[in-house]
Amino acid sequence: MFFDSFSDFLAMGGHGFYVWLAYGIAVAIIVYNVVSPLLRKKQFIEQHKRRLKREQRLAERQAAAESGEQS
Repeated sequence: MFFDSFSDFLAMGGHGFYVWLAYGIAVAIIVYNVVSPLLRKKQFIEQHKRRLKREQRLAERQAAAESGEQS
């Protein structure tokens, strides 16, 4: 398709609003599909670190309690 000017290109023969809206929605979905897993991965790693720290503190407390019982 050939356009005489840039404004004709943007207008897309009177269908510009719908065409550019469709492109905008498609780009938004693609960006979401890229960013969402990255944010979830970051959140998962932070939760995993907190869980490991809790488990380590619990193990230390249990070890200290056991060594106190044996004395």
